[in-house]
Amino acid sequence: MVGGNHDELVRSMSQVLYSLRFELSSSCCIYRVPKRLRRVSENAYTPQVVSIGPLHHGKESLKPMEELKNRYLKVFLSRTQLTVEALIAVIREKEVALRSCYAETIEFTSDEFVRIILVDAVFIIEVLLRFQDHNCREDNDRIFSKPYMLQDVWPDMRMLENQLPFFILDHLFEPHKDTLSGGKSIIDLSHHFFKTLMHIEVAEETLRTIDPHEVVHFVDFVRKLYPLPPWRSENRRPPETLATPSMTQLSRAGVKFEVGSNTNMFQVKFKHGTLEMPKLTISDQTEVTITNLLAFEQSQCKDEEKYINDYFVFLNCLVNTHQDVALLVKSGILDNKLGDNKKGFTLIKNLVDGVVDNKDYFYFINLCDDLNKYYTMGRHQLKEYLVTHFLYSPWATKEIIAAVIFLFLTLIQTMFSIMSYSHDLKSKN
Repeated sequence: MVGGNHDELVRSMSQVLYSLRFELSSSCCIYRVPKRLRRVSENAYTPQVVSIGPLHHGKESLKPMEELKNRYLKVFLSRTQLTVEALIAVIREKEVALRSCYAETIEFTSDEFVRIILVDAVFIIEVLLRFQDHNCREDNDRIFSKPYMLQDVWPDMRMLENQLPFFILDHLFEPHKDTLSGGKSIIDLSHHFFKTLMHIEVAEETLRTIDPHEVVHFVDFVRKLYPLPPWRSENRRPPETLATPSMTQLSRAGVKFEVGSNTNMFQVKFKHGTLEMPKLTISDQTEVTITNLLAFEQSQCKDEEKYINDYFVFLNCLVNTHQDVALLVKSGILDNKLGDNKKGFTLIKNLVDGVVDNKDYFYFINLCDDLNKYYTMGRHQLKEYLVTHFLYSPWATKEIIAAVIFLFLTLIQTMFSIMSYSHDLKSKN
């Protein structure tokens, strides 16, 4: 049938447009990870045990944890002497602000949404409390005792799609912190939790700079645990290339490698032929942490703020084979807890698969330029050629090495002969 119900189409489209009457919120901070990033490892972005927030709520594989969450809520009410009604009122008051933190429209009804946020927020607070203080744990606690599920739960707490806005945790916890934790803040508990499980050292001055009102969720908090890189205004220029020679190429060209004394991983230096990098640890937990940090930066941050993105893009340039990983390990720059250089290589390459390069700003641009200039200098190119074709060549027999030495000695003898001849000519004159 040509044509149709004109009035029905008008009403339908008007309803759609009316539903867009609110402006997009600037507080948006929780996103779905794009397919270009998750194609390498779906599990790095998808909770395996527990849903936090609305995006994965209701999935069949995550439902078994709902009973434990409610048990934690019951204990929390007992600790604080609060009622369910009081907590619901707190969440309901913040419902609009909470919904605005998610990049997509949350289809749950108001009652369903408030219940999800309340149960999940209290669950997180209880996990942090029980990790901090063993006395807060119940007998047979399912996360911290039999069957000990912490190693399964805490990776889910670092996933971008599995987050609650941090302000609601602070809002629920702050009025009761003296009773719950002896005065420790939610920042203190979060710091102890992630620092301990991630095996990272966080300077006290870094911790003091973290304002709970500026933390948007746990992924952002973990990102803030890494010290900010020193500001470099000269890096505000488009890079000519993000490529650098690999570790193996640099080594054969004469570059030395040292572990930096600074714990700030962004303090990478190249001076007098030595590349100095702070120690980096990779483990089976690294993929979840870093991929979700990169996904957050790709979704949330301005170009000049994507410093973790830039670091791992730079590291990716240095690593082209598992031999490059072996050099990083040998020099002490990389602590590979995976135990296998090939696994380390695969992990490093996968971390930035799908990441969009920063074309307008790159934190390590000057470092890349310096490495490329050093590598392309004639004498360094010659050194790499000799090392590659003779020392590491499968055809590097004793005869070839002897021939190179003979050629070198012949060259020296020729130079001395010329110098001697020149000296004789001067004597005759």
